[in-house]
Amino acid sequence: MIPVTKPFLPPREAYNRYLDGIWERNWLTNNGPLVNELELQLKEHLNLDHLLFVSNGTIALQLAIKALGLRGEIITTPFSYVATTTSIIWEGCTPVFVDILEDRLTMDPDLIEAAITPNTSAILATHVYGIPCEVERIQQIADAHGLKVIYDGAHAFGVQVNGKSIFEYGDISTCSFHATKLFHTIEGGAVITKCPEILKKMAYLRNFGHDGFEKFNGIGINGKNSEFHAGMGLAVIPYLDEIRKKRQNQFVYYKELLKGLQVRYPETSQLENYNYAYFPIIFNDVILLKKCMHLLEENGIGSRRYFYPALNNIGFNEGICPVSDRISERVICLPLYHSLTKEEQRMVARLLLRVQNNL
Repeated sequence: MIPVTKPFLPPREAYNRYLDGIWERNWLTNNGPLVNELELQLKEHLNLDHLLFVSNGTIALQLAIKALGLRGEIITTPFSYVATTTSIIWEGCTPVFVDILEDRLTMDPDLIEAAITPNTSAILATHVYGIPCEVERIQQIADAHGLKVIYDGAHAFGVQVNGKSIFEYGDISTCSFHATKLFHTIEGGAVITKCPEILKKMAYLRNFGHDGFEKFNGIGINGKNSEFHAGMGLAVIPYLDEIRKKRQNQFVYYKELLKGLQVRYPETSQLENYNYAYFPIIFNDVILLKKCMHLLEENGIGSRRYFYPALNNIGFNEGICPVSDRISERVICLPLYHSLTKEEQRMVARLLLRVQNNL
């Protein structure tokens, strides 16, 4: 079996060293020393001033919406994981979908202003497959209309724009540290902001609103994470350069192998410090896609229609987004993970080309 993704696991002895400390201290959660150390190392690695480690990427989005006090409508993308939209609805707001760019698959800035109404409070955009949104144009629009900006950066760990972390943009950026991500803590996520006051508010929010043992600062939720998860993150950090380089090599090799396949790729050639988090391919037609997925499955190879269906088509809120509709029907992600071998990549490519040659 070749899965579509597989978590990177550090050497067991590296993780065991952190487990030994947990057993010695008997401190399992509630802002323990490993959580604090992980936050410090991540800020250093990403060159950030402020970051909070939270329980997952969905809670990160919910904390961001709550911390900014958003109400009414939030302009967002239909081409993202379902948590992007459900977080908006969970916090009592209404998603308003804006279509995506054909090449980058991120929100089309030219369409944002037409979607703004007196009830619009924010823009929540997704950096898709690690491809950054047009952050400067989105910020200009937000500033002109007095809107907040949140970025769902679940895929964007390590990506840079203009020489700085992609997480520097927007009022709040979020990230997922799920086991399938480039950097993971088994389950986990982060909220990032440049504003110390917003950071302080999110720190209260992630811990039930606690301001000490007997005082509360507003209504909070349990968004904390454990020492076990932080320990895994600390054990993974030393391997990040190796993980990224391995994925880059796999990414390039796939493109060599698939030169004859009638597909195209999202535009990544001009991106700065791209992280190679996924390998998506966009088919010219749905029939070829389904035949390829079927043959891969018959041979024990995983692939994923990521993202399908588009979020404007699953009953949350409607929106006319023809580019997103078309892309979501025709895109799949191929296996890409640290231990994937060239032989396995060649097998994937041979099967895909076989389908096309037999049409």
